[in-house]
Amino acid sequence: MALTGGIGAGKSVALELFARHGAATRSSDEVVRELLRDDPDVQAALVERFGPDVIGDEGADRAAIARVVFNDPVELRWLEGLLHPRVVREHARWQSELAAAPDPPRVTVTEVPLLYETGGDERFDHVVVITAPAEVRAARRPADDERERRLIPDDEKVRRADSFYVNDGTLEELEAFVAAVMARLSA
Repeated sequence: MALTGGIGAGKSVALELFARHGAATRSSDEVVRELLRDDPDVQAALVERFGPDVIGDEGADRAAIARVVFNDPVELRWLEGLLHPRVVREHARWQSELAAAPDPPRVTVTEVPLLYETGGDERFDHVVVITAPAEVRAARRPADDERERRLIPDDEKVRRADSFYVNDGTLEELEAFVAAVMARLSA
């Protein structure tokens, strides 16, 4: 299953709740952080493209890379072309590893912020969208966050999803939604 939604909607909290309810979980953002920190091929490509200043003591410097790519659509597309195939391969490896385990989980959940934007929804049997009203999301993210304008609007994501939740209530209400999805997918 894939979990997606807008910035500040509560995807990370929902992912934690899916884990609490027994799903094996993985964050694509965490996979990207691991690639930037640990993958020498990724680091070499970044240095070749952006110069040595994008590498720090702990791998690629995400802030330095962001300064380059988020105002330059060509460089952003290049970076996504570098990282997205590796994230997909890592997800496939993780799924295979889980499936081969003696007692594989009944439900796996991968948080994929750019799921629809990258066409990644085709790789999943169920998509959950977490959304929230604009004012709620704005309160949860930095005021200067420009990433939202690159994303497919929430109403389109909801239309394409198998399940969705408007995260404007309590944690208990979100958890009840997660428990209901888990019950359906585990049946």
